[in-house]
Amino acid sequence: MIGGLFIYNHKGEVLISRVYRDDIGRNAVDAFRVNVIHARQQVRSPVTNIARTSFFHIKRSNIWVAAVTKQNVNASQVFEFLIKMLELMSSYFGKISEENVKNNFVLIYELLDEILDFGYPQNTDTGVLKTFITQQGIKTATKEEQSQITSQVTGQIGWRREGIKYRRNELFLDVIEYVNLLMSPQGQVLSAHVAGKVVMKSYLSGMPECKFGINDKIIMDAKRGTNEDSQRSGKTSIAIDDCQFHQCVKLSKFETEHAISFIPPDGEFELMRYRTTKDISLPFRVIPLVREAGRTKMEVKVVIKSNFKPSLLAQKIEVRIPTPLNTSGVQLICMKGKAKYKASENAIVWKIKRMGGMKESQISAEIELLQTDTKKKWTRPPISMNFECGANPVVNLDSVAEAVLSLDFTLSSVCSFRFQGSIPEGV
Repeated sequence: MIGGLFIYNHKGEVLISRVYRDDIGRNAVDAFRVNVIHARQQVRSPVTNIARTSFFHIKRSNIWVAAVTKQNVNASQVFEFLIKMLELMSSYFGKISEENVKNNFVLIYELLDEILDFGYPQNTDTGVLKTFITQQGIKTATKEEQSQITSQVTGQIGWRREGIKYRRNELFLDVIEYVNLLMSPQGQVLSAHVAGKVVMKSYLSGMPECKFGINDKIIMDAKRGTNEDSQRSGKTSIAIDDCQFHQCVKLSKFETEHAISFIPPDGEFELMRYRTTKDISLPFRVIPLVREAGRTKMEVKVVIKSNFKPSLLAQKIEVRIPTPLNTSGVQLICMKGKAKYKASENAIVWKIKRMGGMKESQISAEIELLQTDTKKKWTRPPISMNFECGANPVVNLDSVAEAVLSLDFTLSSVCSFRFQGSIPEGV
């Protein structure tokens, strides 16, 4: 798998070095420094091959993290490990910077010894690693504590320890969707896709088994005749292109029943990610109006309308309105949010912190143009829009510690969320 792992600063100096295989020598360190960090032209590819050696690298602020190998490895798996490693370092000492890496080099080496074994990735779960790798000094553990740590690390359920107790069982669930939309000047949708994730905070006692289903499960039950409510509602299925799950999810049940069954880790974690590109109900409608007042002036008006339910809220809205290359100045008037003309990007960037459903907002701009000799008409590039939309229901469970929680939530359409089903009392 991975032959060696190195962390560099922006000067090319090695801050962390760990070699796992004999085929990786000191020349590999120098080769990456010369051909990537100190290269005359910026290296855009995250994978660089030098003398039959592959370098998988990620840059964070002024830090380079490189995994080196001479074998034909799975590139996506290597990058997934590097991202997990950076997230793990951030959870321990915050921002990834040269100073923090130098101040915590002993901790980083200790983490590398646990998460890599002869170049093969091992357990990278933050909650598990923090049980025996701490920043609070050396503490002599009793035999019972040592046995609990051993069973958690090597047991079947390594992401959750036994004996967890809460007075009040609570479960917080956030569904966040990132919607990307590209629209033509005539109002036609050129491309649209949704990338979503389900984030949970679990404060449950014992070893509770949780289950929830997405639209596909309810549609399948309706076809079998086992869910009368779904038959009456006549919902259409949403085709999910791909999804990624936390290690706690039982994949066999998802493949057969389309039900996500799992024993959740304690605290906050990301349960799943998904992406869809088909049959998207667009949450926003963008209406652009452009009027050319002569050769030196142009008036632009863009109206955005939210088409989702008033109970939902869109956040971090960003609309990018392109401008001609010969723009000399822009005067902006917006009803909501802040707008700014960025000459380096030839675009007006309009940002709105939040916007409720069934609302409308607009921006007006007067664009001053420089006179040019070219007679070529401006092609009017498409307007781009990015935003987040989610819901965060809170479930309070007053059942016993070993209760089986059944959560059936439905993404009935993009950017809508509701519970379907009930929470049992417990056993």
